Amino acid sequence: MTRRSVLGAAAVLAAVTAPSTPGVAADPAAFIAGLGAQLQIGARNVPSDQRPAEFRQLFDQDFDMPAIAHFVFGRYWQIATALQQQELLAVFEDYLVSTYGDRLSAYADSGRAPIVIGSRPIEDGALVSSEVIFGRNPTQGGRGAPLAPIRVDWRLAEAGGAYKITDVIVDGVSMAITQRSEFAGEIQRQGGQVPALVDMLREETAGTAR
Repeated sequence: MTRRSVLGAAAVLAAVTAPSTPGVAADPAAFIAGLGAQLQIGARNVPSDQRPAEFRQLFDQDFDMPAIAHFVFGRYWQIATALQQQELLAVFEDYLVSTYGDRLSAYADSGRAPIVIGSRPIEDGALVSSEVIFGRNPTQGGRGAPLAPIRVDWRLAEAGGAYKITDVIVDGVSMAITQRSEFAGEIQRQGGQVPALVDMLREETAGTAR
């Protein structure tokens, strides 16, 4: 699995498995530790063809998507009109569901949960550290020993009595910063035009279920 694949899978993992009771703030370490039970429940009870819709619902619930989109699109978010911001947010979510849905389904079926190894407060929230195992050694046909655990840090923001995930940091690499860099290059190729970026993302994610 490439580093970008790991970044995406880790990000979506949080959305799919985070506690499903909105408005209730938990201990940040407990918030992440609860991923295990939720992961197993989701893998057992959600058919594969229904998982994209489930992923989308949990993205909306457990990620601070407007804040993430604001950061990822940078100054182009700031110059966009309110309508363009809504369009960017919608196609960005479509992009995440389309790009990482299959990878997450495979991960969810494996039934492995993140192991929390620490937590510390940060400005506006907490940073929870964990170890996650993604898949098995492909040289052994997927049936060999699990791959070495990967360090995954979860940045949580607390507001209104609840936590929201704002970033996932895999082996020291921030998902939000990585996506910001990728989109900055794409926006430049689109001539710095927000509508052109929206159209491009719509084409890439055509058919993504809502």
